[in-house]
Amino acid sequence: METSELDPRATLAQRSWPDGRLDENPPHVWLMMGHRAGDNSQVLALAEALGWPYEIRRFVYKPYELLVNLTHGPTLRGVVKEKSSALQPPWPDLVISAGRRNEPICRWVQAQARNEKHVRLVHLGRPWANFDRWDLVVTTPQYRLRDHPVIQQNKTPLHRVSAERLRADAAAWAPRLGDLPQPYIAVVIGGNSGPYSYDEAAAARLGQQASNLARRFGASLLITTSARTKARTLPPLEEALDVPYYLYRWRPNDADNPYFAFLGLAERLVVTGDSVSMATEACATGKPVYLFDLGVGWRSMRRARARGRFVFWNAGDAFDPRAFFYLMAMRLGPRRITRDIRIIHDYLLQSGRAAWLDMGDPPADPPPLEDISRAVMRVRDLFPERLRDRTASMISSVNR
Repeated sequence: METSELDPRATLAQRSWPDGRLDENPPHVWLMMGHRAGDNSQVLALAEALGWPYEIRRFVYKPYELLVNLTHGPTLRGVVKEKSSALQPPWPDLVISAGRRNEPICRWVQAQARNEKHVRLVHLGRPWANFDRWDLVVTTPQYRLRDHPVIQQNKTPLHRVSAERLRADAAAWAPRLGDLPQPYIAVVIGGNSGPYSYDEAAAARLGQQASNLARRFGASLLITTSARTKARTLPPLEEALDVPYYLYRWRPNDADNPYFAFLGLAERLVVTGDSVSMATEACATGKPVYLFDLGVGWRSMRRARARGRFVFWNAGDAFDPRAFFYLMAMRLGPRRITRDIRIIHDYLLQSGRAAWLDMGDPPADPPPLEDISRAVMRVRDLFPERLRDRTASMISSVNR
């Protein structure tokens, strides 16, 4: 059975209260990791921003987990226990999760601890269970959730970008790129997402457009793929590149992944539009960000409108039934089963944080993102007794 992982950087609270001192008795946190890298990154982002000690839990799911988890009740029936992290006392004060598969697990932990403490449950993204089952849901407009007291509506996903992380990773990688002419432009590649496909044709277009951008600024490209990037898209990408470049091919659990290093080293950033998490992380650097549209014609990510309606298909375009029906579901189906990442694109574009790669340059000085601080304050508000203890300590210190 896999054991829990305790992050050594989180053994003491790293964030201070308004009086500038560290929290002496912070809540203990469990992070419930899922199968999506973007979800896990957001869970880690919130934990790191809180600065409270946390442990990581990972799970292997049964093939039929959806059937046993349909009720969203407290159960471990969808988990392969002998291959998953242990769930046993001491129970945490706070559980942070993302993704449907972990919802029953979180509620099971809360139920086991009910005689000892109230375990607060925080979910990121779109929960499938009723909102009342959570203490806090931090979401974004792409999920189109209705208003509710436990809902925190952020503009963008949470991110792990910090000036310290970018500087440290950039310093570690810079010597390896000494032969590559500066300045650098980073190219961050995702993969298929919903109705949008990063296929061979898209890879070739990306190579051409990124090369055009690099030539315009006399730059080299720092390219990194991700877990969702298909290997078959790499040859057409490289064939289309005609400027100096370095390509990192994503590997699982690679401690030497240069993702944050490339964000730190580059002066401009290109991100495929399928991942709003990666787009947010790029924008969090404060550098000019370009979004790459994975599709063309009716499969474009841009909101084409005709007589007030979205254009799903134009005559002459290749027809993709999967993409067509997903787009129709986004418009006509239950919001629970789809998401519209174009809403996040629109916000980044209209707020001056990004531009489409083939549509000119973004502003040179974009405004900062502030969603992470709002999420941190909402989580801290779940522990009013600790806030009272902190206030009492402050008053006692002043009186002495």
